[in-house]
Amino acid sequence: GDDGGPPVPAAPGRAQVFAAVVDTFLEKLVTAGSYQRFANCYRSFYKLQPEMTRSIYDQLVSQLQTSIKEEIQEVKDEGNLDMLFNSLDKIVEEAKDHKEPAWRPSGIPEEDVRSAMVPYLLKHRSYLRKVLKEKEEENRKVAESVLAGRERIAELQQLIQARKLAWQ
Repeated sequence: GDDGGPPVPAAPGRAQVFAAVVDTFLEKLVTAGSYQRFANCYRSFYKLQPEMTRSIYDQLVSQLQTSIKEEIQEVKDEGNLDMLFNSLDKIVEEAKDHKEPAWRPSGIPEEDVRSAMVPYLLKHRSYLRKVLKEKEEENRKVAESVLAGRERIAELQQLIQARKLAWQ
């Protein structure tokens, strides 16, 4: 359904937000280290060579920005930040569909452990009960066959006894 309205832009990803924060930081750094302040620090040189002072300032700022950007890029590459930002965005996007709140620790370790362990232990208990029932059934059948075997032996002994007497 196209309603004719402009498409709603997706919220910027964490990688874009990070890049924007870095850019804002660099702008503020340049503002904080203004040309006016630089010229005041090197007042006597500025009075002699105003154009040269401006040129040195511009080069300094440019090199500083470049070197900061390179450092940040190195950190992003080493930490694989773009991939991590993207996977975090994906996790957050998938979590939007969940209605129930995510599990959070209560602050009481015993209760947290209990809440995690009880379902597992109940499941294990029902498994053990099932195995016990099976073993008890198995044992009952073995006991029946042992009794049947004993009865058969008793019958055979009686038969042997009877034949023995008949022979005599």
